Amino acid sequence: MAIEISFVDSISCKELIVSQQAIKTWLRKVIQTEGKALGNIDFILCNDQYLLKINQDFLNHDTFTDIITFPYSYTPIEAEIYISCERVEENARNHTQQPEKEMLRVMVHGVLHMCGYDDHSAEDKIAMRQLEDRYLKLIFDSNS
Repeated sequence: MAIEISFVDSISCKELIVSQQAIKTWLRKVIQTEGKALGNIDFILCNDQYLLKINQDFLNHDTFTDIITFPYSYTPIEAEIYISCERVEENARNHTQQPEKEMLRVMVHGVLHMCGYDDHSAEDKIAMRQLEDRYLKLIFDSNS
């Protein structure tokens, strides 16, 4: 039962992770609140080129993306979740958001996918955003 955060090919990623321990505790609480069991989740924070190569090699997509989740098990939750820090930073600029908060949003987004939520339809996207907001409030309320 572990959540790990590692950094590959990106120096700026470390600046987006304020407290690994607080994030891990928060994500465990999200999983518990969703009624799921935690196995192992590995977050790999990287740059655009690293994630683009994964997107091309494994998903046959030739586009930049902010997150790719490789689910290994849903019961308990086991996954590798790759996040491009450059995409997170650009998303933050586009939405006038703090980059650290946008990183948390993307991380919880990946976890929510592992909890069974999708964001394919417009309604699903709205529901996913509401859940992200709810759980972001949880981490910020607990850190005040």
